[in-house]
Amino acid sequence: MLATARIAGIQGAKRTSELIPLCHQLALSSVTVDFRLDDASIEITATATTTGKTGVEMEALTAVAIAGLTLHDMTKAVDPHSVLGEIRLAAKSGGKSRRQVRPSTAAVVVASTGVAAGTRVDTTGPHIAEWLRERGYHVGHTVVADADVAAELSRVIDTCPAVIITTGGTGMSPTDQTPDATRALLTRELPGVAEAIRARGLPHVPTAALSRGLAGTAGDTVIVNLPGSTGGVKDGLAVLDKLLGHLVAQVDGGGAHE
Repeated sequence: MLATARIAGIQGAKRTSELIPLCHQLALSSVTVDFRLDDASIEITATATTTGKTGVEMEALTAVAIAGLTLHDMTKAVDPHSVLGEIRLAAKSGGKSRRQVRPSTAAVVVASTGVAAGTRVDTTGPHIAEWLRERGYHVGHTVVADADVAAELSRVIDTCPAVIITTGGTGMSPTDQTPDATRALLTRELPGVAEAIRARGLPHVPTAALSRGLAGTAGDTVIVNLPGSTGGVKDGLAVLDKLLGHLVAQVDGGGAHE
């Protein structure tokens, strides 16, 4: 019975992303499920680990829940009054804790191997930075090669800006990595924003449909991917012009909810 519940708990941990909306699929290094029996109860403990830069407490909690439900299913005929009791996080180490963002701060990250190498001119980053300054943000602006965008986004997240807007690296080229790097950081996705940005460009540029740009939040930081073209950035900022202030206010706990 316990062996079956242990297997169920491990399977549950591995499928957490399928069970909990907006919970990302993680590469788990290990999952253990242990039991301590006494005369009237069975205590279940699960431990999950990963080498990724995120917490795996949801995977451990899911393992306990699924193992407990499995035990309940197998014992209900003997004890129909059995209950699944409190489930709680006992300890967590590593990962990243949710930190308070710095109000009215923003970062622009340009993903372009050519611009980083000095063979192309950065035409989109300065435009985005100026657009943000006009809306009251103190802006940092960095340029990195496509291969370095994941490391740069992680670094920028650690500085806790309220907003991060990226430009470049959103297409289907093998070197385009911005959406992939962004997805690994998001805690909540805003698919409607990304779709609105794509839709804005479609009447004029059919290839706008190929953009894989994402939008969402990493903790309390809003992140939006814009294309690397000047037209794509113009379209994206036109969409954000009507949304960004309200979005940042809502993430901060304010803003209207109508």
